[in-house]
Amino acid sequence: MVTLYLFRTFGGVFRIVQREMVKTLDFKPKFFSAIKHYDKKTFMADLMAGLIVGIVALPLAIAFGIASGVSPEKGIITAIVAGLMISVFGGSKVQIGGPTGAFIIIVYGIIQQYGMQGLTVATLMAGVFLILLGVLRLGTIIKYIPYPIVVGFTSGIAVTIFTTQVKDLLGLSMETVPSDFIEKWIAYVQHFGTIDTWSAAVGILSVAIIAMWPTMARMFHLSPLKALPGSLVAIILMTVVALLLKQYAGVTTIETIGDRFSIQSTLPGAVVPDLTWETIKGLVGPAVTIAVLGAIESLLSATVADGVIGDHHNSNTELIGQGIANIASPLFGGIPATGAIARTMTNINNGGRTPIAGIIHAVVLLLIFLFLMPLAQYIPMACLAGVLVVVAYGMSGWRSFLAMARNNPKSDVTVLLLTFFLTIIFDLTIAIEFGLICACLLFMRRMAETTDVHAVLNEIDLNEDADMERGNLEHLTIPEGVEVYEINGPYFFGAGSRFEDIMARYGSRPKVRIIRMRKVPFIDSTGMHNLENMCQMSQKEGVTVVLSGVNPKVEAVLKRNHFNELLGQENICNHIDLALQRAQEIVNA
Repeated sequence: MVTLYLFRTFGGVFRIVQREMVKTLDFKPKFFSAIKHYDKKTFMADLMAGLIVGIVALPLAIAFGIASGVSPEKGIITAIVAGLMISVFGGSKVQIGGPTGAFIIIVYGIIQQYGMQGLTVATLMAGVFLILLGVLRLGTIIKYIPYPIVVGFTSGIAVTIFTTQVKDLLGLSMETVPSDFIEKWIAYVQHFGTIDTWSAAVGILSVAIIAMWPTMARMFHLSPLKALPGSLVAIILMTVVALLLKQYAGVTTIETIGDRFSIQSTLPGAVVPDLTWETIKGLVGPAVTIAVLGAIESLLSATVADGVIGDHHNSNTELIGQGIANIASPLFGGIPATGAIARTMTNINNGGRTPIAGIIHAVVLLLIFLFLMPLAQYIPMACLAGVLVVVAYGMSGWRSFLAMARNNPKSDVTVLLLTFFLTIIFDLTIAIEFGLICACLLFMRRMAETTDVHAVLNEIDLNEDADMERGNLEHLTIPEGVEVYEINGPYFFGAGSRFEDIMARYGSRPKVRIIRMRKVPFIDSTGMHNLENMCQMSQKEGVTVVLSGVNPKVEAVLKRNHFNELLGQENICNHIDLALQRAQEIVNA
């Protein structure tokens, strides 16, 4: 009886805690709401979309895996595990998740420095960070990272991806490829004479096929095949060509996946890595980079999808779903994952409207992985390089980059170029950190610029006044020995120094300074400190400060800081008419 009572009590408490967590957490996966009114028609549309997206995702998953420095099956495992988790737990109806080009550089760098074990730990940590971002309801804030920063590091990633593929695209004979961007290009130039003609032909033809496939399908009336992605068509054709050349022409210089990797087609069991405090401390930077990059890309993808399907994703739920995916993926040997814009748009364009399509896409990849993966060993490396070159071109957004460089303020252009060059010359971790600092500094600067401080000379135009009853008056004359200043906007960092500059230019030492604060919505501690210093310095000079039009919120802050004691309550007036009367009394005294 006691056990039953305790069980029921614990169960009741658990249900209460769960209910309160749902209220507190903004975690409402779209999957559970989508299946409430699910029907056969919707399932058939999702089934077709899922099949097509699974086929589209296959070559990209292989290419992204290899380019990231891991074996090809790890790219597919990531697409399967993370794609499933993002569809089940994400905040978008149509988001398709998996490995993306944006992660190639950061993943490759982590593996080079910390090994596969380090990548696993960093990805797990990134998953935790993403969940924390969602739990703390920071999903909407992530979307407000300045656009020049997003364009700068996205274009930088595209250039870096292209750079990493030059060796395989041209079949260069190089034992090792330097990790540094500039050294890499120096090495390419030095080994340019070792180009393999057959590999280069396969790579360039792959790029041409991918770029021209939609036009070719229309030209030759291949409507049934038009839905196939150009990357898959290029891989199939070039793999067949490479096999024929090897079999009948004796061409053995075209390197394939099987020449470089040992292909496995069995799903590994979940393995929890060894976690030490030293390892965790050393991987905080890369983990934050993965988390921020994943958050930006997934929310950007979800936002684009919303505009197409007329829906609204839940940003915080999406981040929590991405976090769960990035915890699950590395446990099975996968790499970081996020929402993929191209695959999400493919899903939408082929009729996908619920997370079931994303789940089907993961199942399709699983079936291909289990039964067809050994065939991947025949795919030419030059062909995969061609696929990634096209991906890099699509990521580059060069039109947006050039337009922003031409038509935006110098500060935005500077941030754009610095982020771009930091990404390609150093690494994405530095670029992301710099971008976040720039985002904060730009925000602070522009917020400070919204506050205007100016002196009012001779008379006050009441036609633009809203803090007093003016009756039949149109102007108020400022008495001799009185200066009037107006603060328009929030009074915080930056405004105080501007105030002092204005007073210095004004030049005289009046008996009274009236500070109009009718358009000050709030004041922070920095503004409070500056205002207090200004009032104390004025009093030392024998100048009385009178505040006018202080709104109730600001006045409450002043009182909490004992400002009424510093100035005297009689010198804090409701509107300018009373402030001028008080100033006249002080002047006449």
